[in-house]
Amino acid sequence: MGLSGKRFLDVAGSRDTAVTVLASITALYYLIVAVTNCIDTDTNRRGVQAVLSMQATIHHPNVDWHAITNSTVVLIAYILIVTWEYLTGFVLLAGAVTGWWALFGRNSARTAVAAKLSSLGWTMAVLLFAGGFLTIGGEWFRMWANKQVNATSAALQNFLLAAVGLILVHMSTRSETRVGVESDTVPQQ
Repeated sequence: MGLSGKRFLDVAGSRDTAVTVLASITALYYLIVAVTNCIDTDTNRRGVQAVLSMQATIHHPNVDWHAITNSTVVLIAYILIVTWEYLTGFVLLAGAVTGWWALFGRNSARTAVAAKLSSLGWTMAVLLFAGGFLTIGGEWFRMWANKQVNATSAALQNFLLAAVGLILVHMSTRSETRVGVESDTVPQQ
């Protein structure tokens, strides 16, 4: 393989490129989700209301008190969810743009910033989907048993996508691993 082919493969096949591509895709995804939630507010807000009210789930007196039926509280929860989706999308977009600049400009300082922004964005997604949807919506409000709205599989999908991003961004590259191994074997004086 020629020098330019090797250089292309070094960049295109790198962890930094994989992080940047995944940050780009997930940024686009979360921004589309947020925009859709603003365009189709009636359907999506009714979904949040159905989960919070617990009307179509398994009823038991020891759990039914969890239900929230106040329309103002439901609206505030909906606005917070959509705002968090926008913020997540914009943070990941900033990570993606910074990552592309770093890849094309071969700037290692920007690469570190891109990784941190991407990590923050995926952490925000984990908070929303594992914390908000799976834990609070799924268990506290019994969304898993809701006959009208059960978004647990979509929440799990989003959590897993963000988890892959976090694992990828926090993995060391082979050269970082080699440097760490070599420094461990240097005799102390």
